[in-house]
Amino acid sequence: MSISSAARRVAALLKATGRKVVFAESCTGGLVSGALTAIPGISEHLCGGMVVYRNRTKIAYLTIDRRRLEKYGPVSAEIAAAMASRVLERTPEADIAASVTGHLGPGAPPALDGLVFIGIATTSPKRHAAPDEAVFERHCRPNDSRLARQRWVVEQVLDLLGRALQEQPNND
Repeated sequence: MSISSAARRVAALLKATGRKVVFAESCTGGLVSGALTAIPGISEHLCGGMVVYRNRTKIAYLTIDRRRLEKYGPVSAEIAAAMASRVLERTPEADIAASVTGHLGPGAPPALDGLVFIGIATTSPKRHAAPDEAVFERHCRPNDSRLARQRWVVEQVLDLLGRALQEQPNND
């Protein structure tokens, strides 16, 4: 599925369910939320997003614990989950969030090259409860360019967000 068709699908699901989304992006640098902004009327459902590319920015913007970052590393399931939950907690009108963190190269450590974690968090009906979280691990094709990898990751995030919207159609 192309980025534009994935974005149209997510926009249609957001509209059909009346949900509002927010993003915390690292390796995609805002491309996921940017893909949705091409859809007319998305302002009713896209609250915004944070580009938290560096560790200090993750700490400052999302209050990710420094010790947690050091323990798990910025490219980990734990940090992807925390990113999604924290951006959702900081965006009162949003009820679903997606996060993405990964090593897209070049120059990534060989064991981490192409490794990506995508987090999805949804609010519970009782806003004071902790968000429900799910994290997905993905691996980019090894010989793809950085740009090709970024585009593929954007498609993956939008696909997983669409699936989450289908599984939990509303917040009532």
